[in-house]
Amino acid sequence: MTTPAPSSPPSPLEQARPNGVVRALTDGWVVAKRNLIKIKRVPEVLVFVLISPIMFVLLFAFVFGGAIDPGGEVAYREFLIAGIFAQTVVFGATFTGAGLAEDMQKGIIDRFRSLPMSPAAVLVGRTTSDVVYNVLSLIIMALTGLLVGWRIREGVLDAILGFGLLLLFAYAVSWVMAWVGLMVPSVEVINNASFIVIMPLTFVSNAFVPLESFSGFLRTLVEWNPVSALTQASRELFGNIDPSIPAPEAWPQQNAELYTLIWVAIILLVFVPLSVRQYRLSAGKA
Repeated sequence: MTTPAPSSPPSPLEQARPNGVVRALTDGWVVAKRNLIKIKRVPEVLVFVLISPIMFVLLFAFVFGGAIDPGGEVAYREFLIAGIFAQTVVFGATFTGAGLAEDMQKGIIDRFRSLPMSPAAVLVGRTTSDVVYNVLSLIIMALTGLLVGWRIREGVLDAILGFGLLLLFAYAVSWVMAWVGLMVPSVEVINNASFIVIMPLTFVSNAFVPLESFSGFLRTLVEWNPVSALTQASRELFGNIDPSIPAPEAWPQQNAELYTLIWVAIILLVFVPLSVRQYRLSAGKA
């Protein structure tokens, strides 16, 4: 009867290697830096990312602003900016799906598979780096908004919380886009698919017109739309709520910050594991 040979002790490199969440975050930061370096190499992408929010602010402020009256004491341009913020960060989340679809097409995901890294690192890195795009977009939009008449009428802390809530919601949506980006065959498909979903989500909301302009079932839909809650929460934190308009009756609008955070938690709990699973399946097919 033979005695099994004792297993060799782990090497110092293996002992020092982080595991689980720490490993995913560490490897994910490396991938995030790789994505951010592309900004220097392809500055045209950043230019178009920053031009879009400026275009939306100016378009709605000067072209549609004269035709849309939110009523009350708050001017439309001040009413508008929170909605533009919400729309832009949600649309900005589509960069995650487009980037992953492009990496899948070019075979870069296959190269990542050959490396000793966490399966979640590519997704963590992609979603984290895209937060930078949204931060830059918010800065440009805020400066443009100040030029057209928007003002932050609450304290600095509330304003920081408002921007933080916008970025947190965008980060959650980016995981949805990551899952979609791993399922579709090309960048063109992810762009079309995201447009079909996000466009009605942002326009059937209180982002550009007041809630009172909707009625019946459509109003209920708008009241429970997470983008409406995000917009309402942003207006409250920036101090852009008109005191002459009656308070909303729907629970999501009365508790906009909490309702937005509930959606963030639901999206992350559902789509983070779904995205990691889809990444394993997509990589396994290669």
